Amino acid sequence: MALETSAESPVPVRTVLQLVSGWIGKLGRVWVEGQIAECKKRGNTVFLTLRDPIAAVSAQVICTRQVFEVTNPQEGARVVIFVKPDFNATRGSFAFTALEIRAVGIGELLARLERLRRELAAEGLFSSERKRPLPFLPTVIGLVCGRESAAQRDVQENAERRWPAVRFRVEQTAVQGPYAAGEIIAALRRLDEDPEVDVIVIARGGGSLEDLLPFSDEALIRAVAACRTPVVSAIGHEQDTPLLDYVADLRASTPTDAAKRIVPDVAEQLALVTQLRDRARRSMRGWLDRELAWLDAVRSRPALADPVREIERQTEVVDALAQRARQCVAGRLARAEDDIAHTRARLLALSPAATLARGYAIVQQADSSVVRSAAAVSAGEQLSVRFAEDQLSVTVDDE
Repeated sequence: MALETSAESPVPVRTVLQLVSGWIGKLGRVWVEGQIAECKKRGNTVFLTLRDPIAAVSAQVICTRQVFEVTNPQEGARVVIFVKPDFNATRGSFAFTALEIRAVGIGELLARLERLRRELAAEGLFSSERKRPLPFLPTVIGLVCGRESAAQRDVQENAERRWPAVRFRVEQTAVQGPYAAGEIIAALRRLDEDPEVDVIVIARGGGSLEDLLPFSDEALIRAVAACRTPVVSAIGHEQDTPLLDYVADLRASTPTDAAKRIVPDVAEQLALVTQLRDRARRSMRGWLDRELAWLDAVRSRPALADPVREIERQTEVVDALAQRARQCVAGRLARAEDDIAHTRARLLALSPAATLARGYAIVQQADSSVVRSAAAVSAGEQLSVRFAEDQLSVTVDDE
């Protein structure tokens, strides 16, 4: 039930703390899971800092040495603790009193990681559509790694060997333990905000499943998914597969492999440039040879080799054609003249004038009709007799 208070009728601090202690006492005994971030032993009492495996929160756990030494967990270990929540109203502090501690086994850890992997995959964080291509030649490479670690040396030395002009911005963080995930997330965000950084590599050497747990942290996975800069995961060895490998834009089997995949090999690129230059040179030479051969063939043609001779040859052709044309026209004219002569002779032979010239005459009546028989005329009729050169008029005698 909520307290009824006001500025005129406040309650003492002890009352509020006693009520809080009572509310927490009603929670009873519970099992909690977490990761031991810190462990301090004082006499027969052990003080633990228990960190939540996902959220960045922690609580103090107090237990006896007898309870602690049953499993004797180390810092960074995952544990399940049977606790009684206690609130000290005198000091205003909260803590768990541990009654039993159990270590989380490898099988249980793997099962939890698999459940988390399926949940994140269902959200689409691991889909290939979200993955971004790496730049061909990054200007600056952001590197998140352990302090003075072999992974840092592997990435830098191999990358500089492949491309000597490559530059790095290194963020050294814890890579195992309870604070590793938080430090890696902070370093990742700083590099992602740097406009010069073109790709980010998160690198660590091999280790046990517990050592690599920070790289399966849900908060880190979501931070990588939210990055605008492409992220390369280079954690452990070939067989190590933390959840970071699934969300990263590129998964490298080792830090050395990451260096080989984020920058090109200058020797290979120079060889490729030389090869492409040779191919271009051969292609250009072949094209020039073909064009020169075509030009030589064109120049060797008679029209270009001896233009005057070609004109003379064409003149001869024209003269021959003209001569043939003249002969053809003359022949046709001669044949036409013969045809006309023959036609004229035939016309002369068939002409009435030719018949009259041989002594014949044509007798015509007054209406110019030709008299074809004596019975066709009557006595006293006036007739006209036509000769070759002239004509005369006659009168028909009745006899």
